[in-house]
Amino acid sequence: MEQDNQTWVHEFILLGLSSDWDTQVSLFILFLLMYLVTVLGNFLIIVLIRLDSRLHTPMYFFLTNLSLVDASYATSIVPQLLAHFLATHKAIPFLSCAAQLFFSLGLGGIEFLLLAVMAYDRYVAVCDPLRYSVIMHAGLCTRLVITSWVSGSINSLVHTAITFQLPMCTNKYIDHISCEILAVVRLACVDISSNEIVIMVSSIVLLMTPFFLVLLSYIQIISTILKIQSTEGRRKAFHTCASHLTVVTLCYGTTIFTYIQPHSSPSVLQEKLISLFYAVLMPMLNPMIYSLRNKEVKGAWHKLLGKFSVFTSKLTS
Repeated sequence: MEQDNQTWVHEFILLGLSSDWDTQVSLFILFLLMYLVTVLGNFLIIVLIRLDSRLHTPMYFFLTNLSLVDASYATSIVPQLLAHFLATHKAIPFLSCAAQLFFSLGLGGIEFLLLAVMAYDRYVAVCDPLRYSVIMHAGLCTRLVITSWVSGSINSLVHTAITFQLPMCTNKYIDHISCEILAVVRLACVDISSNEIVIMVSSIVLLMTPFFLVLLSYIQIISTILKIQSTEGRRKAFHTCASHLTVVTLCYGTTIFTYIQPHSSPSVLQEKLISLFYAVLMPMLNPMIYSLRNKEVKGAWHKLLGKFSVFTSKLTS
């Protein structure tokens, strides 16, 4: 009888950021512009790397995958968020919520793993440059990327299956901007301590393990850079890692703060703002960081723009 009383909801209501109409319209315009910049920026990075043979290196192969993940992650969250800004009934069907959780969680996990792979790539480039092409061969790079995608997807699939097997009873109001795992788990009308343990273990395996690998890589990189006698040599060595280090600091720092301790998690408003930072701002910033702080990418942009201007001048002449 107790089991019969545990009804399963068919849709959830996302409470979002605000119930004020004017605020929602303003946020719609802001996030729409940011989303368009995100998709366009990451798409251009992928196209640029594809077109410029000078960027056909392991580092930019990994960056292509990172840009694809960033654009996909934003797409898994932002369109739904934009639709709800202009909707009176902010519902998301049960299956759509499960799909959103799967893709957002999976793509987030893949990004952490890719950042660890990119840290290893920078470690080899700085600490063992003479054997870089031998170590970072095409086969290894492909296996590392496939492992990242498969591991993140499997982890997300397990979490999604466990989370949506929980009976939600009549709880259907998610006080969040999306179907975020902790927000959904809190709706369960049963003991969720085991789910929180699973989240904790997964966070340690999929987040902290790559984080420590990144940390170890940069300890070795910094140690090697400090041994370089010339100032110019140290500057060039550090410059090869500057973009990746900036992204790592922003990405890992934000996510560790959010997920690593469910019992002492930040307030609901803080969780929403952190999720917005990761889903909207980070995917938009990554192409800018890699473009503005990377001479090779800036050089490729100038070359591409030069070709485009020549092409347009021929059309108009």
